[in-house]
Amino acid sequence: MIAERKDDHVRLAVEQQQQHSGRNQFDEVSFVHHALAGLDRPDVSLTTAFAGLTWPVPLYINAMTGGSERTGAINRDLGIAARETGVPIASGSMSAYFKDPGCARTFSVLREENPDGFVIANVNATASVDRARRAVDLLRADALQIHLNTVQETVMPEGDRSFASWVPQIERIAAGVDVPVIVKEVGFGLSRETVRLLDGLGVRIADLGGRGGTDFARIENGRRPLGDYAYLDGWGQSTAACLLDAQDAPIPVLASGGVRHPLDVARALALGASGVGVSGTFLRTLLDDGVAALIARIRTWLDHLAALQTVLGAPTPAALTHCDLLIHGELRDFCADRGIDTRPLARRSGSLTSATR
Repeated sequence: MIAERKDDHVRLAVEQQQQHSGRNQFDEVSFVHHALAGLDRPDVSLTTAFAGLTWPVPLYINAMTGGSERTGAINRDLGIAARETGVPIASGSMSAYFKDPGCARTFSVLREENPDGFVIANVNATASVDRARRAVDLLRADALQIHLNTVQETVMPEGDRSFASWVPQIERIAAGVDVPVIVKEVGFGLSRETVRLLDGLGVRIADLGGRGGTDFARIENGRRPLGDYAYLDGWGQSTAACLLDAQDAPIPVLASGGVRHPLDVARALALGASGVGVSGTFLRTLLDDGVAALIARIRTWLDHLAALQTVLGAPTPAALTHCDLLIHGELRDFCADRGIDTRPLARRSGSLTSATR
């Protein structure tokens, strides 16, 4: 049954990718163009450093799948793509492994194909400390991701209905494993209040996981005979909104959810993300065109990101946070309601002379 559910998730996620309108709130973030801000391309680096970690690139393949024969094959190809491009990679939820150790290789193949890369294990917020350690050990993981998915669980026919234990359990896991803990939403966003709470629990990094990409409420509703939770379509905050909400976050943040192209990566980095995760877009590329096409696409994204940094005068991904941004539309309304002043974002580059002399 678990394997069937994992295969359903992949099928429904790809269907969503095919149905997407193409627009989300990243389109309400734009760079102010300064025609003389540009750098020399050799002076641009994609290296990002945060929470004591250093990644060669600020792009990563975010949590997707595992737990069945088909999803194991997908993870094998994702591991190959990560190895060939140098991007970090996160496993999908490893709950299936705890229920059926026989499916272990559908997850461990990520490490087998990517022996020297940065690999992130993934558990839910109800996992025991022992299970969290087992997940890390199985992948020889460099970090542990705990996913938050109350909305998904609520819509899932066989999902969890008890959430009060999640906060103390996250704290126990964070204290009980020897790798950095990342807590991520699965597509409904982390508010600034939640990020501050996570900091107090010992979590090192927050993956904001906002609305705009794969909608797991829709996926689970597609598995319900009556589809009676359709009214939850659009629940949560967009990734761009979460980044603006977390401007003064006490821990580093990663951005995922609705990242469609390299410009969205640059926008997310400029809004304060230390790294940017992609799932649905890469999954569709892999399933439609194969692993070679996915490798080529990731390489193209990295090349384009470096080109955008060159034009914007940002020698590093972190330097994008000094570029001037304009916030438009409903995203600006969100900021007004949350008490976020967006005007300083439009005037933070200062003088261009230091970049051009």
